[in-house]
Amino acid sequence: MRTAIFTCIMLAALPARAADTTYERLANPEPQNWLMHHHDYSAQRYSALDIINRSNIRNMRLMFAVALGGTSKDDSLEATPLVDDGFMYMVDSSGIVSKIDVRSGSAGPIVWKMDPGQGKPDRDRGVALWNNLVISVTGYDGRVVATDKETGKVVWEKNLLDKDEVGLTELSAAPLALKDAILVPASGGDHGTRSWLASLDPRSGNLRWKTFSVPAPGEPGSETWKDKNNAWRTGGGAFYSTGSYDPVTNLTYWGSGNPVPAFDASYRPGDNLYTNSAIAFDAATGGIRWYHQYTPNDNRDYDETGSHVLIDTKVDGEDRRILFHPGRNGFAYTFDRINGQFLKAVQTVKQVNWTKGIDPKTGKPLDYDPGRDIQVYAAAANSVEDKVARQVCPNIAGGTNYWPSSYSRRTGLLYVPLQEGCSQITTDTSAHVIGRITGGVTGGSGPITGGLIAIDSASAEVKRRVDLPYPNSAGALTTAGGIVVTAMIDGTILAYDDQTFDELWRLNVGSGFNAAPMTYAVNGKQYIAIASGLCCDGRGAPLPRNSRGRVARTPELRMQGNATVVWVFGL
Repeated sequence: MRTAIFTCIMLAALPARAADTTYERLANPEPQNWLMHHHDYSAQRYSALDIINRSNIRNMRLMFAVALGGTSKDDSLEATPLVDDGFMYMVDSSGIVSKIDVRSGSAGPIVWKMDPGQGKPDRDRGVALWNNLVISVTGYDGRVVATDKETGKVVWEKNLLDKDEVGLTELSAAPLALKDAILVPASGGDHGTRSWLASLDPRSGNLRWKTFSVPAPGEPGSETWKDKNNAWRTGGGAFYSTGSYDPVTNLTYWGSGNPVPAFDASYRPGDNLYTNSAIAFDAATGGIRWYHQYTPNDNRDYDETGSHVLIDTKVDGEDRRILFHPGRNGFAYTFDRINGQFLKAVQTVKQVNWTKGIDPKTGKPLDYDPGRDIQVYAAAANSVEDKVARQVCPNIAGGTNYWPSSYSRRTGLLYVPLQEGCSQITTDTSAHVIGRITGGVTGGSGPITGGLIAIDSASAEVKRRVDLPYPNSAGALTTAGGIVVTAMIDGTILAYDDQTFDELWRLNVGSGFNAAPMTYAVNGKQYIAIASGLCCDGRGAPLPRNSRGRVARTPELRMQGNATVVWVFGL
């Protein structure tokens, strides 16, 4: 069931039909607009706008705010707002899509709302624009919904879940709109399902192809699942962050999540392809062109679904078209994005104890043993045994995670939001219940703090670092104005000089951030927008639901409020 709800802004009062969001516009976005989740196909999250810049951002102030959600105590906002010619498109955790008129710069009246009747809130990280449609997803409902941009009426909807996926597989990442396809990733692997990437016909929603991250028996990669438990059926490999796309090669790049059960590798001996991997898919067929597995046989929940950024640069003096990935496992990686050749890696967080480093030739952990079916890496030999506790650094949320990094074309640096700290994992070989198939339990091991680093894209060297008192799960934005914008779970928004990391501006709104900042312009004025509202129980996102997670390890934030609001700032 779904409805279109209109505010007092009458359709008759709206301007003539806005221009369609064509492929040509998506491939070459206008500076004033933010047309897709990562701004552009390269996932750089860089804006050419410079009206707000290093010299004047100290004068930036709140222009208006738009309250969304309000249907549940578990409301959250994790999406990046999209803006197309003065209209913002935003989704809340109930899958309700809102079209917001931001042309005045002083208020954001809602033009229409599309309620898909999703039911309980879920993580929802954004929508996509394609021609005259707004494409959204509905969490555990497993539906993809196409809404008319002008009227708010549903044009088509499709349920992508098979019978055995209902209640386990979820759709949480923002879809990616291509010239003639909508790419929709599936997640929920930790619940005991194998995830996939699907391509839909944008005109009808009909399925064109679906490729699983965990191969079935007999398929390439299935030989790396050496168990006798049919663990591939519950194998995981979630896609819960939006990928990138290269129009020249028609390859699309996505990071996959951990194998399941997360903490009991004995249940699934072998490397467990294609989990914890960078995967280059042929966008036309869904075929896997190349992959790189970051942490084979992972037992630390080191998903690698986060940013996979496309950059054209020089590496060791040679022109290269690279793929850059800041990893949850504490390292950042560089590949040739055409053939998948590993080029470089660098440690990003201060403390890593699971491996002695990354092999400069292969990109595998130095302690990876191809002769072992169960990897222990740098840990003690008994660390994977039942009821044995171990400390893992970085903590199970990373490093970094789904919150996106940003590449500045102005500086040639990548800005990576980090979390610093460790977790305690105790293996439990009996914890294999479908719906929460963990293979262990986790706990705290000291506080979790945050940080922001700048990495040279050519040399893979960390050039700048700033420490933050609280975890950063918002992501980063860079602009031609020489600024880097990010935010923390305590509700603080920060802007830094993109070269010196001098702090230029800050404001605390009292509600934490799990959504990335973006920027747009209307009538010659630039604005910066970001959505607040921590997920799950409003406390510990993005750790498992009903967990106080990081906030439990930060006592001063336990009483913090949780407001689901889009905040818009300007000069």
